[in-house]
Order: sequence, then structure tokens, then C-alpha cells
Amino acid sequence: MSVNLTEPKSLLPVKGVRLSSITAGIKKNQTDDLVLIELAKNSQCAAVFTQNKFCAAPVTLAKKHLQAKVPRFLLINSGNANAGTGKKGMLDALESCELVAKQTNCAADEVLPFSTGVIGENLPVSKIAAALPELYCQLAEENWINAGRGIMTTDTKLKGISRQVELQGKIVTVTGLSKGAGMIQPNMATMLSYVATDAMIDKELLQQCLNSAVQLSFNSITVDSDTSTNDACVLIATGQANNEVITHKSSDEYQTLLDVITEVCLYLAQAIIRDAEGATKFVSLQVNTAGSINDARQVAYTVAHSPLVKTALFASDPNWGRILAAVGRAGVDFDIDKIQIYLDDVCIVSAGGRDAAYTEEQGQKVMNQQEIAIRIELNTGTHSACIWTSDLSYDYVKINSEYRS
Repeated sequence: MSVNLTEPKSLLPVKGVRLSSITAGIKKNQTDDLVLIELAKNSQCAAVFTQNKFCAAPVTLAKKHLQAKVPRFLLINSGNANAGTGKKGMLDALESCELVAKQTNCAADEVLPFSTGVIGENLPVSKIAAALPELYCQLAEENWINAGRGIMTTDTKLKGISRQVELQGKIVTVTGLSKGAGMIQPNMATMLSYVATDAMIDKELLQQCLNSAVQLSFNSITVDSDTSTNDACVLIATGQANNEVITHKSSDEYQTLLDVITEVCLYLAQAIIRDAEGATKFVSLQVNTAGSINDARQVAYTVAHSPLVKTALFASDPNWGRILAAVGRAGVDFDIDKIQIYLDDVCIVSAGGRDAAYTEEQGQKVMNQQEIAIRIELNTGTHSACIWTSDLSYDYVKINSEYRS
């Protein structure tokens, strides 16, 4: 089940990127679970990774390889996280890179490995080895949809988007994929995202562009407050649109590219929330007039992580006291007589308690919606932040209690 999320019927190819997907037998349901992405020579690559101390072996290795070389291939498996697997996990991740290198005639450190799935189980490298020859032969620019399906685990919908923009008279394409439905509170800087563009841009600016886009998108969502061991987001620029290389952050071209990449990342991040495990509600938490952005985000996340708030959302119960209580324990200083809390445009809290004009019928009407906006005015400053979350349903518990069965 998902909340107003439609799968893309097609995605635009990005010049310089080829993809393939295959069923290697890593997942129990015998769907595609191994993806290979080839990057043209001279492409640039930026990435952000989970800050979980128990980061997966492929995360550690991908970081190392990204520092050493410009990647030529990305290898992604679903169904197995290769996390919590000690030295064996690192050896398996390295062996998978070596297998790709042998198949494609590149260096092992030109391969970035990514994994998603069950933690604590060894990666079945033999299955990867058996599938690689066919996986390599199937590489094609048009395979974005297949690749999107190959990285899914508990996702119910493929998450992808394409956008085009004109830069210096050249049409530039941006296409992105993401996966994730549970264990979602990215802290990057189980979620994976891959965004590619054929724009030509300086490598350092590409990393800055990704950092900025991620902060407003993937780092502004939460399903269950769990940061995965495997979170990663990769931004690729092949440079094959033949625009003049973007070298200045202050340029109009950089801002245009940043805007479209942020748009793509924001769509993908929100798609994760719309497809959150067991979700029946898509919730925007907007905190305004805060003393700092950190204050605004802290209040928003405190409300979003409250099990009492999330279960009230699932029940469509306008129990505004749960929201008020969560705001009050966020650890942010404010005057309770000045704070205002809204469900959509309905004021539920003002002057330290229930708003004088509020009625239960007004709150019930909003809570019956699939998409709900909770807006909090702290009236302590001028800063704002928005995050997106979901409700907590019976199905979330069922999905995660049966995850390994």
C-alpha cells in the first residue's frame, strides 16, 4: 500500500549511463536483486553515506574506492545488507568488486558496491559471480525501470523520476531512482538512491550540489527514526550534454542544475514516505518562526517520531494533545502562550491550550485525509524547516515482525 504514489511508466536515459538488472537468487521471492550501473569514462561521481557506526561493509569499501578512483561501475544487490558481517563481510564486498573488474576489464577500486536487505547474513558471492556475465551483457541506457525494480526490498512501488532543463543552449537530463520503505531516518550525511545527469560540472561543485540537495530531501524524512547501516546516495555527472563545464557556485548554470537535482531528490525522498511500510498517511511537518533551523528541525522530528502521534494519525484521531505534548518535550525554548499549532489551516492550539474557535469536527475532517499538514508556529525567530513522515499502522508491525521469514 502507498499514499498517492504512481510508478513512472518510463524514465529518460542519461547519456553515458548504462544499467542492467537480473534475478541472481539473493532474494527469496525470485525477483530481480542484482543491478549493475556503468558510467562513461571521465564521469564525475559524488556520494553521501550513512553515519551509523555499524555501517555495512560495502559502505566502508565504497567510501575507500571513491577516494581512490573515479568509478566506472556501481554494483547493487538487494535482499542482503552485508552488514554486521565482520571481516568476512569486507572480504565478500571486495570479492564482488573484483568479480566486476574481471568481467568488465576495469580495476577493482573503480567499482562501488552497495547492498540492502537483511542484516547479519553473509553475502552470497557465488550467486553474484554466476549472474555477472549475463548482467554485463544486458547493459543498456534504457534500463532505468528494470534497475529501479532490482534495488527494491519491502518497497511496493518503484520510485523514479526524470527531468530536463536547458543549460547554455544544451538540454540536460536528470534521472533518479531510490528505494526505501522502512528503517528510514537518513543521517548522511534501508535507503539507497542513484541520481545521474549528463551535465558537465566540476567534481567539488558536484559534491556540494549533492550535499545541499540531500539536506532538503533525504535528510528531511523519517518513517521510524531508524538510521540504516546501508544508507547511500550517489550523484553521477557524465558530462556528455556538452555544456561548458560549470565551475562557479555563484553562476546561474549551477543554480539551475542545483534546483533540478534538488527537485529530483525531493520527489524521491517523498516517494519513500508515500511508500513507507504500512503507511496510510503522508504527513508534512512544517515548523516556522523558530529561533534557528536546528530548533525547527528538532521540534519537527520530535513530533514525527512520537509513536502516540503516529498511531493517532493512523486512527484518523484528532487527538491534538499528543502533538502538543511532543512539541513540549522537544527540548526547544519557547513561550507556550505564543505557540500556535495547525492541522492544515485549522488552528488547534493557541494561547497555551486548545484554540477557542477549534471544534472536533474541524480536526476530524483534516485527519480523515490521506495527506495531512501539521504546522507549528514557535514565534521565537525567523527560521523554518519541513520534514515528511508517515503514520504507524498494524501493517508496519506485521511487515517488520515477518521480515526474515
